[in-house]
Amino acid sequence: MYAHYPFVTKCENVPVEFPLQFQPGQPGLEYLMHPRPVSEQPGRTASGKLQNKAALITGGDSGIGRAIAYLFAREGADIAAVYLNEHADAAETQERIRQLGRRCLTIAGDIGNEEFCRQAVRLTLSEFGKIDILINNAAILFYQPDITQVSADQLERTFRTNIFSCFYFVKAAVPHLRPGSVIINTSSIASDEGYEGFAVYSASKGAINSLSRSLAITLIKRGIRVNAVAPGRTWTPLIAATFPPEMYRFLGTFAPPVPIRRAAQPFEIAPLYLYLASDDSSFVIGQTIHVNGGEYLGL
Repeated sequence: MYAHYPFVTKCENVPVEFPLQFQPGQPGLEYLMHPRPVSEQPGRTASGKLQNKAALITGGDSGIGRAIAYLFAREGADIAAVYLNEHADAAETQERIRQLGRRCLTIAGDIGNEEFCRQAVRLTLSEFGKIDILINNAAILFYQPDITQVSADQLERTFRTNIFSCFYFVKAAVPHLRPGSVIINTSSIASDEGYEGFAVYSASKGAINSLSRSLAITLIKRGIRVNAVAPGRTWTPLIAATFPPEMYRFLGTFAPPVPIRRAAQPFEIAPLYLYLASDDSSFVIGQTIHVNGGEYLGL
């Protein structure tokens, strides 16, 4: 089912209900999803806020990362999209960014490995000559309602992907970031609210909030601003690769915890990253900005 989305001018219909689907591997493939996530806001006018900037985005092949990449490209940035092994999604993202008139470098590998993160930074610098914006966005998510059944591998993989990678990329990139550069980390509403069955994921996202605040204090001395974005329920490949059937009630039109009564689309999350990446947020550091359809309101 689709419904007219009245909250953004000139926005076309977006899906509000999602049929059950499951993909066997993390982090999921966007081209297999139905309906497809909406990555761009039709009719949006660019204003050149990131003209000639270079952005490195982990998870930039699909989901929220793809939406950020498209929006940043519209605003004048070149993109390095880091991803695991979703080559078809990455190729689609690269082609669209080229259509938007910007360069796009795709880099495949495991961000839980520090040497790969260093390599991704080196490749980005080699391609663009600089990094102005670092976005640590990629994540992995395991659903396990029984905490006694969480395996050591799930625990380690979650933290390596979700939080270790943030350390690795910041460590590798900071020596090359100039005053005015920006780091944005992707947290989650789960970091504050917590969800049954997602204790490990919630813990990793809570760590991102703390890391972002601490880095903000440290790196502002170099002229580098650090913040985080905490999305609520958003229709991305991670959902199709993770959620069991009983969890889909949290996505549909009548999901009780969300007053807007639907899941977000990636293009609705991306403008928060643009705000934090641009000079519009020049006085904002160490913040975690929530975008969750009013989930905290308890309506």
